[in-house]
Amino acid sequence: MQVIEGGIAASGKKFAIIVSRFNHFVVESLLDGAVQTLQHYGQVSSDDITVIRVPGAYEMPVTAKKLAASGDYDAIIAVGAVIRGGTPHFDFVAGECNSGLGRVATEFGLPVANGVITTENIEQAIERSGSKAGNKGSEAALSALEMVNVLAKL
Repeated sequence: MQVIEGGIAASGKKFAIIVSRFNHFVVESLLDGAVQTLQHYGQVSSDDITVIRVPGAYEMPVTAKKLAASGDYDAIIAVGAVIRGGTPHFDFVAGECNSGLGRVATEFGLPVANGVITTENIEQAIERSGSKAGNKGSEAALSALEMVNVLAKL
């Protein structure tokens, strides 16, 4: 039996992090978690990390597609926060962001790690951006690191 697994060290690989400005009070913690994970665990140089800021989660898929098409990156990480409000807007934004990022990953054969949190309220968002529930930006970066190495072995 052959088993293919990827480690997390990815020195020399290039990463793009798409960051939503909407709900910046939690998103900046997600970005910090992603960058720290890439540098500390992945041994990625700050010169190999590019941060792209966009208005919100809805704009992430088209940005990811442009980045993937450039061929300049080994993986893309998206970090943002969609917090439910009193309208169905949440469902549309969260759904389009998630499916759009997935389409980019499959179309380009490139890891696109989804660190966009979707929560019912601000408290849950705070918990998922570095307190009780960990940091989903960091988790997305770990996924990107591992997938870069898995795909390199295939």
